[in-house]
Amino acid sequence: MNSFLLALAMILLTVIMYFIMNALYVRLRSPFLVPILTTTIAVIVTLTIFDASYNTYMVGGKWIDALLGPAIVSLCIPLFKQRDLIKKNLLPIASGVVVGGVVGMVTGVLAARLVGFSNELLATILPKSITSPIAMQIAEGLGGVPSLATVFVIIAGLAGILIGPQLNRLLKIDTALGQGIGLGVAAHAIGTSKALEYGEQEASMSSVAMTLSAIIGALVGPLFGFILFP
Repeated sequence: MNSFLLALAMILLTVIMYFIMNALYVRLRSPFLVPILTTTIAVIVTLTIFDASYNTYMVGGKWIDALLGPAIVSLCIPLFKQRDLIKKNLLPIASGVVVGGVVGMVTGVLAARLVGFSNELLATILPKSITSPIAMQIAEGLGGVPSLATVFVIIAGLAGILIGPQLNRLLKIDTALGQGIGLGVAAHAIGTSKALEYGEQEASMSSVAMTLSAIIGALVGPLFGFILFP
């Protein structure tokens, strides 16, 4: 199979699986059936059945990956529409993001240290709640593994959208501000996609939180890294 047909096949596989899993999620609404999780599992299972490698998948997967940047930039639309709400709540947004970002980095590293992870893995886990491109740079600068940092980012994102809604109900967090910031700080872009299900305000707050978390993480992440594992 030539590269064009292979790329087309991998793209179609991903898109078809997504639509199937999204229809299942819309029907059942279980947090364990979120499309980003089930689609990933379905694609992995399919590739395994046909004995296709990761490199084979990425012949087409790289084109889907290239859309990540524009997809994140598109979040500026609800952000712009909710600019008055953001200005009104600038202090709670900023304080929530700072506290959430710092707690996310520190607790992740401390938990990993308790189970005996090496410094290399600690450096890789530290930026887990920051969007992938920045997390990779932070991990690399601290002596971690950039590619593995992406895996931890995805795991953190999935954990955030699985556990986050349950915590919101348990703690009676029902405002757009609280739900949006929580998802954006803890689960970055994946959390923001979940916030879109709640509404435009939640998505805007999550987008702001995700962006500020990336900035704060890029500034203080290396500092925490040098302090926690010199």
